[in-house]
Amino acid sequence: MNIASLLQGIASFAWIGVIGVFAAIFIRTSRNQPVKGLSTAVIALLVGAILLTAASASIVFIEPDELAIVVTVVGGKGIRPEPLTAGLHWVIPFAERVERYSILNQTYTMSSVADEGQGAGDDSIQVRTKDGQQVYIDASVIYAVDPNKSIDLYRTWRFNFQDGLVRPQSRGVIRDVASQYGVEEIVSSQRLEMEQSITEELEKIFEENNLVLRDFVLRNIRFSDEYAAAVEQKQIAEQQAQQAKFVVESKKQEAEQARQIAQGQADAAVIAAQGAAEARLIEANAEAEANRLLAQSITPELVQYQYVLKLAPGVSTIFIPSGNQFILPLPNTTAIPQ
Repeated sequence: MNIASLLQGIASFAWIGVIGVFAAIFIRTSRNQPVKGLSTAVIALLVGAILLTAASASIVFIEPDELAIVVTVVGGKGIRPEPLTAGLHWVIPFAERVERYSILNQTYTMSSVADEGQGAGDDSIQVRTKDGQQVYIDASVIYAVDPNKSIDLYRTWRFNFQDGLVRPQSRGVIRDVASQYGVEEIVSSQRLEMEQSITEELEKIFEENNLVLRDFVLRNIRFSDEYAAAVEQKQIAEQQAQQAKFVVESKKQEAEQARQIAQGQADAAVIAAQGAAEARLIEANAEAEANRLLAQSITPELVQYQYVLKLAPGVSTIFIPSGNQFILPLPNTTAIPQ
């Protein structure tokens, strides 16, 4: 409790005492009883109540989240040139009054959801885009009183700046900016650009009217029922087209896989045939070389020797047709001298 509130409380009790003493005086007078002591008390309480009331009216305590405009008849200007900031201040009792402004951030919401915004029912902004589509925008404007321009704000708007400035200007700017975009741009590629444009425009308007824009929030964009149904059908068609494309790609991949398997098998058969041919060629070359070497190594003596080896072990006489030469040379029957 600050001192101003304390003095107001004491002054209230003093006035209650004055009323009580007056009542006692009235009762005692009606009974023809003396009231001399009560008269002194009522005078003292009355003076005290007046002084306390004047003191409490002259002291003003401003909260840390407030500033105050002092409306005065002193000097003939009507308003003190500087606002009162947080703390205790003196004002002229009954000649000046204090009008308080909150310097906290304030939020004004316009929404299609009932009881979500300041307006009752559907308070969204209806916008006609440049391609003729109807959209509904939910938005919030976060702003505050500019402490350096609070005197001008009071002169211009008093306490009507929310309904007289924030709401109509915000809705008008949103409509003007959004109407410059197509519906596809608003909901996709150009949404951030549109939001930034609205923010910049509102900043200028609020600054010109002694307020500060803290933030602009584009909460939601809703289509008309007809357009929403058309978008849904389009999305379904796109999904079906994507599914068909996926099936085609899948079949292509299967065909390519089968082709690659067949190509691999064909390549393997070719490689196997080439290997077999090369092996056969190597074998033939080896046989030819072996035959050549064998042919070079055959001599009459070797042939005779092989022939003899093939004869049965018990053969001692060989008959041949007359007129034919001996295959083997006749054995040397000449006795070798001892």
